[in-house]
Amino acid sequence: MSLVAIIFLCLLGISFVIQMIYYWLVFAKLAFYKPSEKKPEKYPPVSVVISARNEYHNLKQYLPKILMQKYPDFEVVVVNHASDDESLDYLKEMQGIYPHLKVVNIERDLNFFKGKKFPLSMGIKSAKNDILLLTDADCEPASENWISGMVRNYRNENIEVVLGYGPYKKESGLTNKIVRYDTFLVAMQYLSFALAGYPYMGVGRNLSYRRSLFFRNKGFTSHYTIASGDDDLFINKVAVKKNTAIEISHETFMYSQAKQGFGEWVTQKLRHLSTGKYYGLKIKTLLGLYSFSQLIFYTSLIVLLVLWVFPWYLLGAFLFRFYSQFVVHKFVLKRLNDGGILLFSLVWEIIHLIILFFITFMSVFRKNRTWK
Repeated sequence: MSLVAIIFLCLLGISFVIQMIYYWLVFAKLAFYKPSEKKPEKYPPVSVVISARNEYHNLKQYLPKILMQKYPDFEVVVVNHASDDESLDYLKEMQGIYPHLKVVNIERDLNFFKGKKFPLSMGIKSAKNDILLLTDADCEPASENWISGMVRNYRNENIEVVLGYGPYKKESGLTNKIVRYDTFLVAMQYLSFALAGYPYMGVGRNLSYRRSLFFRNKGFTSHYTIASGDDDLFINKVAVKKNTAIEISHETFMYSQAKQGFGEWVTQKLRHLSTGKYYGLKIKTLLGLYSFSQLIFYTSLIVLLVLWVFPWYLLGAFLFRFYSQFVVHKFVLKRLNDGGILLFSLVWEIIHLIILFFITFMSVFRKNRTWK
């Protein structure tokens, strides 16, 4: 056996073991997770905070569904960030109908923070309750129990952060499948890592934390020059095992419209990946090791097949990994209520890995952009 074959056999074996550790010791935590359905003895007051810029049509479509949530004590704080459409007029009209709606109007685009962080900070400052529930203007709650489902996690007094899930609506077309697959993959990672005791991010479409936690950590000041990161960089800083919970009951999901074009999705992904380099070393290592082990596994497999070294062992390794992936993906997708992309998730993995490699490379040279 040649030295090259021995090297790639070792790489295949090591990457295979690493992949099995991730699938069966990390991602399986989410796949077989059973959330508690126990209701709290009392429901604490909640402030829902939404930042909106030129979102008139989305506010008109989705804001009433948030205002009409079944919850005993909550306010909805909408920050109108220098909109030049009909957003402010609509919000003032809605205030006359819903007294628990509070409107914060920012007339000029002040450059204290980049991106969404300044208006979001103003909304949090204006909120009157300690428990905050954050979402976006283009998001639609899966049910009228969104608030109660997310907030029940605070029955544990140690909890200061609740990570929710924000899927994209199912539509026809390849781009929709790509976006939903990517969303599932990101969710599988951040929710599983949170269950394993390493919370590192949330999604701004469906995220909750305590107002006191926000001010105790000086809000977004540690990364105010970065346009993105109001969700992942803040959570990366403040979330730890003992103060973080996840919520994946289907009635608490926050749905939004997926990007329609592949280029739009790439641009969105670039924005999200640009913040990854600011994560802590431990979580960057854990996330990088997973992707790197994927790449090494497939590369070694292909090289060894070309060399025709132990083909039956190679087939066995591939099939066992495929089986592990199938089982874990199936149950995670069931938890996330999106079984329609199971087969797609199995065949798209390699292509997605290559695409992410190039997007990550592009993100290194990408300048910060505004959020709208």
